[in-house]
Amino acid sequence: MTSISSAYDVTIVIVNYNTRELLAACLESLFTVISGISFEVWVVDNASSDGSLDMVGSRFPQVRCISNRTNLGFARANNQAISQASGRYVVLLNSDTLMMPMSLETIVTFMDKHQDIGVCGGQLLNHDGTLQNSIANTPTLATELLNKSVLRRLFPKSYPGKERQIEVPIEVESVIGACMVVSRKAIKEVGALDERYFFFFEETDWCLSMKKAGWQVWFHPQARIVHLQGASANRIHIPARIEYWKSRYLFFRKHSSLAAFRLLQGGLLVRLLLSLVAQAVVVLFSADARSRFVLNVTLFRWHLYGCPPSWGICGTDIGGESR
Repeated sequence: MTSISSAYDVTIVIVNYNTRELLAACLESLFTVISGISFEVWVVDNASSDGSLDMVGSRFPQVRCISNRTNLGFARANNQAISQASGRYVVLLNSDTLMMPMSLETIVTFMDKHQDIGVCGGQLLNHDGTLQNSIANTPTLATELLNKSVLRRLFPKSYPGKERQIEVPIEVESVIGACMVVSRKAIKEVGALDERYFFFFEETDWCLSMKKAGWQVWFHPQARIVHLQGASANRIHIPARIEYWKSRYLFFRKHSSLAAFRLLQGGLLVRLLLSLVAQAVVVLFSADARSRFVLNVTLFRWHLYGCPPSWGICGTDIGGESR
């Protein structure tokens, strides 16, 4: 493997967009609980208007900042700091996370012992300590067209859910991007995040690219990170949902055959039409059904117009949408 010079054990990269208070709590947790390893922190701000960078400058002067004039998206913003990272490992960390004691140290020690690991993630927790989904499958026609709950019940080992208790580190297909530790040697070999993804599927694409290049992806349950997930995560946000579909299609165009991509498009459109029919029956009686009906109508219109790339959240205020 290629040798690289490193001034720190870890470079932590946080992309921020109008999450000032969450970012402050995240940074406070890092400088409070991390010990025994050297680290630097980068905050890449995507044109926030809530004074996030002023807060960082006054409360955390040791943090290095990049200020963007527009919202560049998750992948491109992360890459800005990754290109300047000085750590042996790069940590992509959401601003709505809180690092728990010895979690980052646990992953660094584990990856030091297993040099063929390119990516490692930890166990994400809700604020009350309950488990969140922390690992993911590589998207396939089955995962995208079939009911995921049914897949988890029928094939629990292949499609693990958050209810699965994992006690020891295991190799996985992908980890959730709220907190992922990546070997800088692997980045040097595989490349940075694909900037064609604006907001979704970046980490999934990266994990698959790492595995194709011979690197392993692991999950370590003893490394624990609280993932607060903003209230906006529970809202239906139409531009963000369109962006999700754009990223999903990009992923399949990049990693699958044309036939598989066309089958995905056709299958998803059928599901979309069936959902519209079902929602039309109850749309007058439920505000939630009305919201989902509007979302699906917009998605269908987006397809009728040929899936224009100008739709979505590129260049749009995403309202603090949580990953």
